[in-house]
Amino acid sequence: MAPLKNLETEYPIIDSNFQNFCASHGIFSVEDFLIHDLYMLAAFAEQNVSSERLKEGITQILSIIDDMHQPWLNGMELLEDAKRNKHFLPTGIQGVDLLLGGGIRVGQLTELVGPSASGKTQVCLQTASNVARNYMMLYLDTGNSFSPQRIAYFLGKTNELASAQAKNQILQKVMSNILCHSVFDIFAMFDVLHQLESNLRCQERGGGCRIRLLIVDSISLLIAPVLGGTSTRGRALMASAGYLLKKLAHQHNLAVLVINHTVGSEGGTSKPALGDSWKSIPHSRLLLSCDRGSNVYNVSILKHPSMVCILLERIFSLSV
Repeated sequence: MAPLKNLETEYPIIDSNFQNFCASHGIFSVEDFLIHDLYMLAAFAEQNVSSERLKEGITQILSIIDDMHQPWLNGMELLEDAKRNKHFLPTGIQGVDLLLGGGIRVGQLTELVGPSASGKTQVCLQTASNVARNYMMLYLDTGNSFSPQRIAYFLGKTNELASAQAKNQILQKVMSNILCHSVFDIFAMFDVLHQLESNLRCQERGGGCRIRLLIVDSISLLIAPVLGGTSTRGRALMASAGYLLKKLAHQHNLAVLVINHTVGSEGGTSKPALGDSWKSIPHSRLLLSCDRGSNVYNVSILKHPSMVCILLERIFSLSV
């Protein structure tokens, strides 16, 4: 959901006067309305000289929130939707693609979980290099992890028999198909995602080259800083981030891949970060681990919408 300042162009009622009124009550985005006492806000609006216009603005925001609700679908409609969106983007990593039945699912949010140095960014970069051979993709880099040198290395490994000219053409095409943005807080990510949503609408109307893959490396670095304490604002932001990522995936036929870290839990074991509220958001969750002695990687499915996750796992190798 967008910051209020981004809505003024489409909804003139949400002008600077309305934004300033909301800001004086700690409301800067649509998310803030979800955790605010709207009856109290309306009472404050009544005391303002522009009370009628302010109340119209509040009504407009509520209408925007209402429009974001997903429509009711019956079982047959859900089945048909699943058939239409049953496409995959191969990661280029044989073990992972075999485990997932083809690759990262288009129209869904896939989460890759793992401890530090388990190969999470490596999987993202290899997936990016493979998908960008045929499609545009967006890489949101939250920790300066994106490496064009690694992309070039992966391409070189898969095109060893090609001529120098062919290798250079492939490299140029792939690099031009990868858009990378550095984002260091959750609000910067919201800005980029809202701009992406607007661009995707224009691309669909104009029939231009469309983005098919979105990678966030990593989502936990953006969400963890706003969690904690007694305030519900952090959890509202986390829920909004998950909603927006899934909305982009479903409505614009994207595959979305996000990275999450692990944290310690009782008994000395580790578990995915961001808690129980987040774990219901991704459609699929993959756990990545690495045996540093043998340099062998293991990926297990923690959650998948169309697989029985008793212990589905695959051992594979990453190019290092």
